[in-house]
Amino acid sequence: MLYPELFKQLESVRWNMDSDIGWDKFDPALLSEEQAQTVKMNAITEWAALPATEMFLRDNRDDSDFSAFMSVWFFEEQKHSLVLMEYLRRYRPDLVPTEEELHQVRFEFDPAPALETLMLHFCGEVRLNHWYRRAAEWHTEPVIKQIYETLARDEARHGGAYLRYMKRAMTKFGDEARAAFAKVGVLMASARRTAQALHPTNLHVNAQLFPRDTIQSRLPDPAWLETWLDTQIQFDAVWENKVVERILHNMSLLMERSFASVQELNRYRKELTVALAKRAAGGGAEPQPA
Repeated sequence: MLYPELFKQLESVRWNMDSDIGWDKFDPALLSEEQAQTVKMNAITEWAALPATEMFLRDNRDDSDFSAFMSVWFFEEQKHSLVLMEYLRRYRPDLVPTEEELHQVRFEFDPAPALETLMLHFCGEVRLNHWYRRAAEWHTEPVIKQIYETLARDEARHGGAYLRYMKRAMTKFGDEARAAFAKVGVLMASARRTAQALHPTNLHVNAQLFPRDTIQSRLPDPAWLETWLDTQIQFDAVWENKVVERILHNMSLLMERSFASVQELNRYRKELTVALAKRAAGGGAEPQPA
């Protein structure tokens, strides 16, 4: 089981909201109205860990190890929402999200393949780490800068934990897992070719609720994410390349095969698809990873 070890690792570096955040360093002159509004939107977005956890527990009923790890992930992700709301409670109480605004992002996600979902959220953690690092640079008020730096480190650790479960899945499921991870990796590393930000909170997850079936679509300002990325924190091509590089680097380590580009990862995905199709047709045993 991975859960006991991951619990100890994450417990050893867990930060305390009262003593580890420099609340006394707040400078009201350095917090603009647009910056404060984005804190509210991110606080609501982080609350979506609640329906994501419900999805993970539902779709991983046969995996008690991973489901137990959700107790740690859920706690830390909800804490992200809480610390952002605490910031607003202290300094901009008029912007604290209402319970109804938070509840709007709790809705049921359609069932999805567990392996693809695992990879999707691994990539989501990588991307969010970079978004929050950039947000910390954009903000001018020192307390919220520290909070975003703190959250970014958490997201990086969560990505590392998901990677451990991906390695375990490859041992258990072989090429089926490799194909699932490569498929989603190609999608999530191709954000420059899409009109929207590729993150789990911005993907459609409930056909019956379409088009209001993304987390972002259910926020008070559904268009805020694109504005935040494009014109506020300016998550440009340089930063997007950093996300792609991290995804490809981790896929290279995971698959024990170098991927210098999304195109190389996509060729590997096609190789796996062919191999799985042949095996399904009775063409032989599963090949060993390169």
